[in-house]
Amino acid sequence: MTQRAEHSTLMDRLAIDDLITGYAIAVDDGDWPGYLALFTPDGRADYRSAGGIEGGAEEMAAWLAEMLRHFAIRQHLIVNRRVTLARRDGAPGDTATVQADYLNPMRLAGPASDAGGGPTAPNYTCAGRYEFAARRTTDGWRLTGVVVHEKWRQVQPVAD
Repeated sequence: MTQRAEHSTLMDRLAIDDLITGYAIAVDDGDWPGYLALFTPDGRADYRSAGGIEGGAEEMAAWLAEMLRHFAIRQHLIVNRRVTLARRDGAPGDTATVQADYLNPMRLAGPASDAGGGPTAPNYTCAGRYEFAARRTTDGWRLTGVVVHEKWRQVQPVAD
């Protein structure tokens, strides 16, 4: 591999890492325009293993906005990222996949947490593995697919 290819690979990996981090921040902050900006126009997501739906990015943003309003606090941790860049003639290609684990502690909304002075500890936690697919576009790397594979969840009763 040449230095130019190595540099390009490193820059692609950093850009893809930023893309995945941007995904977590957009979901946690409820930034749905930001969420949509992370996807290609034909991008899709599949949250069925976590009790959700599967569909295009716009449909998913609307569904997430509705479902996540039930959680006063969200913190998405995406770790153990394995980035695989497609290769073309020994050089980096224009597609990539990322396999990454997630841990998602959240706090269910309720009278105590809605008032702002109540408990802030998570009482709903889920974890599993993401499969991201990305493509290089004229605007940089964008998601073409997100699949959630939930492995476990823990729900504690809401204390008043």
